[in-house]
Amino acid sequence: MEKRNNRGFARKLGVVGAVALGGLALAGCEVAPPEALSNVLDMGWPDPVTPEGQGMYNFWVWIWLAAWTIGIIMWSIFLVAIFRWNRKRKERLGEGEFPKQLQYNIPLELVLTITPIVIVMVIFFFTVQTQQKVIANDKNPEVVVDVTGFQWNWKFGYANVGGDFTANGQDYEGSDAERQAAADATRYDDEDLPNANPIHGQSKGDQSYLNFNQIETLGSTEEVPVLVLPTNTPIEFRLASGDVSHSFWVPEFLFKRDVYSHPEVNQQERSFQIEAIEEEGAFVGRCAEMCGTYHAMMNFEIRAVSEEAFADYMQFRIDNPEAANSEALASIGEAPFATSTHPFVSDRTGTREGGNYVDNNEPA
Repeated sequence: MEKRNNRGFARKLGVVGAVALGGLALAGCEVAPPEALSNVLDMGWPDPVTPEGQGMYNFWVWIWLAAWTIGIIMWSIFLVAIFRWNRKRKERLGEGEFPKQLQYNIPLELVLTITPIVIVMVIFFFTVQTQQKVIANDKNPEVVVDVTGFQWNWKFGYANVGGDFTANGQDYEGSDAERQAAADATRYDDEDLPNANPIHGQSKGDQSYLNFNQIETLGSTEEVPVLVLPTNTPIEFRLASGDVSHSFWVPEFLFKRDVYSHPEVNQQERSFQIEAIEEEGAFVGRCAEMCGTYHAMMNFEIRAVSEEAFADYMQFRIDNPEAANSEALASIGEAPFATSTHPFVSDRTGTREGGNYVDNNEPA
């Protein structure tokens, strides 16, 4: 009789484990969670605008569902144990002080050992699945952008743009050979200099790892840089820092990537790709790595426009190399300056007194 009861208890725990694993089996899959569930369990995550972001968003919500399912089951077991087997209740029922001991119930112990292992394996599987989707560099980018972070702003350059976005239908190669050659020349110091080439045989002023392009957008103290990109197009970002470590972060991508100087020497893959930006609009970008005094103002904006508008934008910049980025934006009917970074401004004036924001409560 006792063995039968033990088997019944083990069977119930097995069902509980199966329910928990069933919830975990959904975690991280490509199926989007119900909107009502997402609103509760996304914990304030921004709505993603890329397929990679959507994959991470789905994984995040399903993992929270699995975690809550397991948590509720475990809390229920704790509460049952607390209230069913407490001393006062036992005394009232005239039973012994201790409940029935199950430490030698082999089926139960196997369930309690194997279930957590399987849960961890399932979580690991879907974690790797989502990670591989996010970091895969096999998306055949039509636009390649060089991103350079520096204290305390950004430079964006178009390294390659597909023929669909040019008037002649030919791929645009944007590298600036003259400036690139000048950067390559900084790799080594003249041997006549004192303490020449101190960094593993290379100059402290080496900029050969940076990329320079003919069409660039450079942020300044007065202007937050706007990177214009097409929607529904695979895009590659190639990251590098001109000084300290920074971090390229667009909240709606649900993904950030550290930006290092000498990325290859630091064993960092400088490139990452997105399959597409699925919505038009302005999306704030930030440095997410504490990089110095004006880190909080190191903002940028990604302006996602239609493919046709991007083709017009690129042609304007090709035809008018001296024109400002704001003029190119205005030429396609877009706001010429950043709109998403409000209320933060890049102006350094008065920031030591805390004046790095716009007071919306001030009278106009």
